[in-house]
Amino acid sequence: MDANPIKTDYLIIGAGATAMAFVDTLLKETNARIVMVDRHDRPGGHWNDAYPFVRLHQPSAFYGVNSRELGSATKDKAQLNEGLYELASGAEVVSYFDQVMNQQFLPSGRVRYFPMCNYTGDRIDDHRFTSLVSDANHQVRVHKKVVDATHAQTAVPSTHPPRYRVEPGVQCVPLNDLPKIRQPHSGYVVVGSGKTGIDACLWCLQNSIAPEKICWIMPNDPWLIDRANLQPGLDSFERTIGGLTAQFEAIAAADSIPDLFSRLEAAGQLLRIDKSVEPTAYRCATVTQAELRELRRIDNIVRLGRVRVIEPTRILLEQGRIATSPGALHIDCSASAIPSLPDMKVFDGGKINLLMVSSCQPLFSAALIAYVESHLADQAQMNALCTMVPPPHIPTDWIRMWAVYLGNQLRWGEHEGLARWIKQSRLFFLNAVVRGLQETDTEKLAQLHRLAVSRQQALASLPRLLGSIA
Repeated sequence: MDANPIKTDYLIIGAGATAMAFVDTLLKETNARIVMVDRHDRPGGHWNDAYPFVRLHQPSAFYGVNSRELGSATKDKAQLNEGLYELASGAEVVSYFDQVMNQQFLPSGRVRYFPMCNYTGDRIDDHRFTSLVSDANHQVRVHKKVVDATHAQTAVPSTHPPRYRVEPGVQCVPLNDLPKIRQPHSGYVVVGSGKTGIDACLWCLQNSIAPEKICWIMPNDPWLIDRANLQPGLDSFERTIGGLTAQFEAIAAADSIPDLFSRLEAAGQLLRIDKSVEPTAYRCATVTQAELRELRRIDNIVRLGRVRVIEPTRILLEQGRIATSPGALHIDCSASAIPSLPDMKVFDGGKINLLMVSSCQPLFSAALIAYVESHLADQAQMNALCTMVPPPHIPTDWIRMWAVYLGNQLRWGEHEGLARWIKQSRLFFLNAVVRGLQETDTEKLAQLHRLAVSRQQALASLPRLLGSIA
């Protein structure tokens, strides 16, 4: 037993993006003392390990923490995001969280931050951590709750080895190493169809690698979101609000799951790389139409399941094999950025699990959980307000996520204080869209009314659609 344990109200395991969003709201809503423990040397979690050319896949306007703006609130004027609001780079995100920690959290006098430390407790009542660079060990006495901010476990290729065997003589690198290339390769084989795989292919094409030199191994074709439908500001109001309305109307009108996705695609709400191939994945990834056109330039797309072994002259997959060469560069993008999670409660006795309670918005979710923790005491009510939205993996998760999220939204609206907080939250997507809306703008108000009506119609149809999912 440590004779001088660290005493705190809340112990936060992790200092990644969700942890930062949670602590930011907790600081504002309470007088709590907080200890944060993280393995990285800077806040920001997986952003510290991401590839050099990574960017947000959503506008900076609704990412980060509630109390501090991220980005310049301007539109890009060139390249593949032209005409849409800017996407913060990985370096900008890391710098942003560093500023939040050092200019806001630590000066408050209520946050103690322990970087380069590994939590070794049991997440119940034995709380301790160990320095990764010294022999220092600390015990923590938690007066209120421990907050587990590690469930996202965002995996990036630089920190996770390939999920397949790589034989000697094969050139295989994480996409972090692409900017280090100093001589051309005979070919470029991208392994993975998620966000990192998309970014690797776009990087290759934008750096003048001919499409015919690229082989894209795609275990699962994904449904993608058109980023133009997720833009802040009144100048995007019609498209963004109209898009949400179209999604709800598709739910209300669909007579089956295939019909639902057909309607979503026809309305421009979901996209796919090859219209002749039925997608088998959905992970909330976004693309622009310009990016989609670039990706469609790649003809050599291999759909034979996951890679099992890469040998110098061939690649063995679940459903077959293809040729490769010792001169080809194999780019590993197989790490799973979104883990599978069992059904969990956010509030679990003396523990808080930071989970998604809003579709594809983990940071807003974390901030909302902090507000609920700050103002409510009954755990049953708290968990009803913060029902876990399932992580997206397969297409039917799109409808499962909406079902839980809409239920959460209904309950949020019934709690006066929470509803008021949401209307002021920078991280809540719709706030960035309707900010500045005037009562005299009858056309936009009519669109909001149509959105509300279509949402009610979707709620009525959800049980029928969910019942059709095997």
